[in-house]
Amino acid sequence: MNMQEALKYIHGVSWLGTIPGLERELELLHRIGDPHQGMKYVHVAGTNGKGSTAAMLQNILTRAGYRTGLYTSPYIIRFNERIQVDGEQISDADVCALTEYIKPHAEAMADHPSEFEIVTAIGFEYFKRRQCDIVVLEVGMGGEWDATNVIEDNEAAVIVNIGLDHTEVLGDTIEKIALTKSGVVKAGCPCVMYHQEPSVEQVFREVCAEKGSPFTVADFDRLKPLSSGLEGQRFDWGELKDVHLPLLGEHQLKNACNVLTAVDVLRARGWRIPEAAVREGLSTVYWPGRFQLMAQKPLFIIDGGHNPQCLEALENAIRDYLPGRKLVFLNGCMADKDYGDMFNRLLPFAREFVTVTPANPRALSAQALSDYLRDHLNAKATPCEIVARGVETAVEKAGPDGVVCACGSLYMIGEIIAALNALKDEGRLE
Repeated sequence: MNMQEALKYIHGVSWLGTIPGLERELELLHRIGDPHQGMKYVHVAGTNGKGSTAAMLQNILTRAGYRTGLYTSPYIIRFNERIQVDGEQISDADVCALTEYIKPHAEAMADHPSEFEIVTAIGFEYFKRRQCDIVVLEVGMGGEWDATNVIEDNEAAVIVNIGLDHTEVLGDTIEKIALTKSGVVKAGCPCVMYHQEPSVEQVFREVCAEKGSPFTVADFDRLKPLSSGLEGQRFDWGELKDVHLPLLGEHQLKNACNVLTAVDVLRARGWRIPEAAVREGLSTVYWPGRFQLMAQKPLFIIDGGHNPQCLEALENAIRDYLPGRKLVFLNGCMADKDYGDMFNRLLPFAREFVTVTPANPRALSAQALSDYLRDHLNAKATPCEIVARGVETAVEKAGPDGVVCACGSLYMIGEIIAALNALKDEGRLE
């Protein structure tokens, strides 16, 4: 089995119509020897900030000397990003070998596992084979019935900001969504939470009290921002002074506070995490696609935010880092998203729009999006069906002194990065 064959099998498994539950994942894991058992975990759940929070925790734990696994989704450029150990992505050879190993077990099941369940099993088996000391495990969607929730306990459940997303599956109120996500809390295991809506925090307080799980909310009052620019930001957090974080936006400072709270909880459980590991882990963290500066002339920023909370963070970042500037927006979006709300938010910052069609069956066409922007918002918009051509067009329209912001869908970020790299190689972009 080569990489193309492995990915064809993995992505070819339909998840549509799958009945919620952990039975398939548990059966698949049992068939391959229960690799998820006997390992230590930090389980990261919530709506916005799971990936960057997980990346910070993984980097800190690695710098502290622990062999640390990281499981995230979705990927930006290549599938291998989803499964890492000590910051190194799983190799193509290991993806192929593990897919070949797991495939017959999945095929033998009466109720075939979904794509996410198969990938999760590959992750558990890889982490077991690599003898990880601890795994930072990001929930795919929800919590209680997510395939990652087969773990029996954790060193900490880390809850990020919770908002309205996947409401057709998780519930139509933020409290219902919080209750679903609280399923990752294990009896007696500590829970750390990003400070948020009182009603959401109350859901977790009650669940933790019922399960005898220590509950801690990150104290944002300890946060003191020091400086901020497109190169990163610096902050104090209590007694920890002048910390550098390359991730941009106030929300990333709050994510870092949540991570630092989790670090204190892990220390209390016996994990040796020196201050130097914390500083180095935060200062060198890399998480693509979140208000990420990709080029200087023009300034080219990518942001994969796709729900109301993410868009609010993007609005705030534009105000903070690009005050008074008018931007060329490069946009693609899914037809089933509330793109009207997104573009109403972006319009005050826009000079014009360039639209593209993301590589996804659910994508809205570039022409349809351009027509919407012109007809409903009276905005200047240019359609480019191919993402690479959209990148070129946006760069040309911005000029060397302008700003391009590519946003709206994680599904097009990989193609955008590839197109930007091609322009840099040709000397057309700095």
